[in-house]
Amino acid sequence: MSHDLIIRGGLIVDGTGSEPYLGDVAIDNDTITALGHVEGIGAREIDAKGHAVTPGFVDLHTHLDAQAGWDPDLTPIVWHGVTTALIGNCGVTFAPCKPQDREYLAGMMESVEDIPSSVILNGLPWDWESYGEYLDSLETLNPAINLVGMVGHCAIRTWVMGERGVDDIPTSDEIAQMAALAGKSVAEGAVGFSSSRLVAHKMPDGRSIPGTFAKTEEMVAIAKAVGDNNGLIQNVLEYSRLDTEMAQLREQALAAQTRVIFTAPHIPGESGKANAYVDIIETMLAEGIDITGLALPRSFGFLSGLKTNIMFMSPAWKELISLDVDSRLAAIQDADTRAKLIQEASEMGSSGDGTPSLDAWVSNFYWLGEGETPEYTKGADESLPAIAKANGEHPAETWLRIMLESNGEALFHVRFGNHDYDAMEEFLKSDWVLPSLGDTGAHLTQIIDAGWATFMLSHWHREKGTFTLAETIRMLTSAQARILGFADRGTLAVGMRADVNIIDVDKVTEGQPTLIRDFPDDTPRLTQQAKGYLATICNGKIIVENGVLTGDRAGRVLRNQQSATA
Repeated sequence: MSHDLIIRGGLIVDGTGSEPYLGDVAIDNDTITALGHVEGIGAREIDAKGHAVTPGFVDLHTHLDAQAGWDPDLTPIVWHGVTTALIGNCGVTFAPCKPQDREYLAGMMESVEDIPSSVILNGLPWDWESYGEYLDSLETLNPAINLVGMVGHCAIRTWVMGERGVDDIPTSDEIAQMAALAGKSVAEGAVGFSSSRLVAHKMPDGRSIPGTFAKTEEMVAIAKAVGDNNGLIQNVLEYSRLDTEMAQLREQALAAQTRVIFTAPHIPGESGKANAYVDIIETMLAEGIDITGLALPRSFGFLSGLKTNIMFMSPAWKELISLDVDSRLAAIQDADTRAKLIQEASEMGSSGDGTPSLDAWVSNFYWLGEGETPEYTKGADESLPAIAKANGEHPAETWLRIMLESNGEALFHVRFGNHDYDAMEEFLKSDWVLPSLGDTGAHLTQIIDAGWATFMLSHWHREKGTFTLAETIRMLTSAQARILGFADRGTLAVGMRADVNIIDVDKVTEGQPTLIRDFPDDTPRLTQQAKGYLATICNGKIIVENGVLTGDRAGRVLRNQQSATA
């Protein structure tokens, strides 16, 4: 018997958490047709001896909504084994959308996710109004990996209330219209509904985005309509009012009776509790609520470098920031300029205007190092102030020296959260927590966390041994696919869709972030390659081989209630 593709002799890690075993995988068209010892020959065969064969990874938090229009290969997550990505997070989406609201929604995405609105408007066809029409349009873009979309609160509010949706309290009739529209969007293929309660998510005019302060009545009504159509609920919480946010999320979950996901950075608990969520989560789980917190499996924050976010604040530094990249490097080669920059940095916080002191500002700056692999797990004794002290330098002097020595390529990770790796280890072991939150497609020159799945394999499995290979792969595949409601993806079994990775587990790792200019209008963005992925297969086609895109783009737009026969 012949097959389109046979993967020979690999360690099959099937995504269920079961013990891995040696065997072959046969693929025909887009489906796995045999496992174990496969007879016959393949039109193409891959020798996987010594390597793991796994399901393709699922990423539940991306912002590839706009990028799909001009980079259908969907880099960089395609280099990190991801074959299915969820878009439409954080309440900001492009559908449903009336023609007159296109610029409004694009501007909202720019201010929240740092994607230029001109790029958004010029890079997408904008030939839709309803959510179903939007998914139809996405299909024409021929993505390399599978895309799954949520309908956002901002778009729903804007459709019903116009610009009043930013500040006004909706009437009962408007709430009913929003609920009906959300339910309709899910029935048309959206996999769920997303919202953001985070005050920092701003409109271009500085106001918080629509829905940030929506009352429980509105959130519950929408949740029920979404749940009635088998959609999931996604919330980004305002962590300064965590108790009330979680209480409202519980009300949504009880009304929807569906799957619920929320962004869950590690927050220390009080009175010796493991984390700040534990009490309400235990209550919700006891009530039968299907809730999952998504946590980046390492510290998160901006990247600071000469080409990206310089992040020092004073007139001389602002003048440096105003220069193009080449001119910045030339400027700091001048000793007098460096002396002025160092002097002004040393005076940060001394004016009494609320500006943080330099010591406070740079305490969470960590150099990613000069090796091929970024060093994300350095301790406090390796922070920028610690390096400066060891060298008898001012921290700004150290920063400038490293920029010069690296020809402007060095990057510092400015950690905002998940600081304690011991605490993160225990947090990730929680049954209700899954790794995610790469945010790929957003914050183009500020953040690059797309390699979170690779970090799970390299750090938490290989280096720390916190999770077995089987458990790590389960967390990256079937556990995430279950939340999306897809029964035909996330595991390796006969009849499942052929989304597959072949991985050298001993070598898999993230590469150093780099700044490139491959977006429309010469727009820069951070990206990140990976090592150790021999091949990534989506719907039976090899889309990446040894880190190189093959040109095959076999992804699909997956719709709500997708089944194995769809």
